Amino acid sequence: MKLVKQESFLLIAILATVAAYAFEHAALAGGQVTALVASGLIIAAILLAALRVAHHAEVLAEKVGEPYGTMILTLSAVLVEVVILAIMTSHTPSPTLMRDTVYSAVMLDINGILGLAAILGGLKHGEQPYNVDSGNTYVVMILTALGISMVVPEFIPQGKWQAYSIFTIIIMVLMYGMFLRLQTGKHSYFFSYKYGSRRPAHEDTAEAEEHGNTRTSAALLVAGLVLIGALAEVMSKTLDIGLAGTGLPPITVALVVAVISASPEILTALRSALANRMQGVVNIALGASLSTVILTVPVIEGLALIRGEPIYMALSPTQTVMMLLTLLAATINLHDGETNAIEGLTHFVLFATFLMLAALGM
Repeated sequence: MKLVKQESFLLIAILATVAAYAFEHAALAGGQVTALVASGLIIAAILLAALRVAHHAEVLAEKVGEPYGTMILTLSAVLVEVVILAIMTSHTPSPTLMRDTVYSAVMLDINGILGLAAILGGLKHGEQPYNVDSGNTYVVMILTALGISMVVPEFIPQGKWQAYSIFTIIIMVLMYGMFLRLQTGKHSYFFSYKYGSRRPAHEDTAEAEEHGNTRTSAALLVAGLVLIGALAEVMSKTLDIGLAGTGLPPITVALVVAVISASPEILTALRSALANRMQGVVNIALGASLSTVILTVPVIEGLALIRGEPIYMALSPTQTVMMLLTLLAATINLHDGETNAIEGLTHFVLFATFLMLAALGM
């Protein structure tokens, strides 16, 4: 009963999945309003499942420590994103959905999560330290991966997209493989910071017992991902009908996917900032951005090659400017090993600008 109570969100997601498949035909045949209501309910259920995925990823992260803990958190978010994107593009091919989702995810992770966390943490603790090597490493990796996969494609002739897609997949896999080896080996100390003890040891032990064991958390994490995939299958259909002719900006669906995939990280990052653990925030925000680009891109590019349906990865001029401003601000703000509320404000202003531009359809 204790486990059932703890996993009430997952139980709701299970019930929502059963209901979604039972009433899928009725929701699709009921018209636009019915489809929109169904989409909203499904998205809420996906978010509940994603929150439990985040919780169990955190449990596993606590067990294994850094940098492996952050890798579990970011990879769980990327898996959510990849599952949803793969399912949605299989039903309704959208050449720009992948590009817009990656762009939205980077804006949300760096400007939204990092910005808000730095503001809240800075207001509470002042300047918050972290390992400067991690920030520098993440930013240059993100810049390189984005340039290769989302800026250079603008200059690739349409008839040669397959050759460049194959190159992108290979180079991204090689980059991530080397990065992973260095992150967990020779340069693992880049991504950790030694903090003082926050609380008595007996409290940590009690919390660990309450969280449960590693096997249970791993199994429930996988179960949450399966539920998200199943719900995304129906959501992709109801959203198509619900948003048709509404006049909403084209990036709306991509932003929904980005918010869903980032939801496991948002609360974790904010808790870390308020606990004066900025290293965790940097690892989550920048690590998630890097993982989104370097892992999501090759998967979706591979699916496009298999299906023979080209996808448009090149950023628009407005998106390119926003991405460069974001990475330039991150480079300047993350150069000294400390964050503060002013630096957080600059990123959050960029996030607000991103939302405004999205509302304007840009």
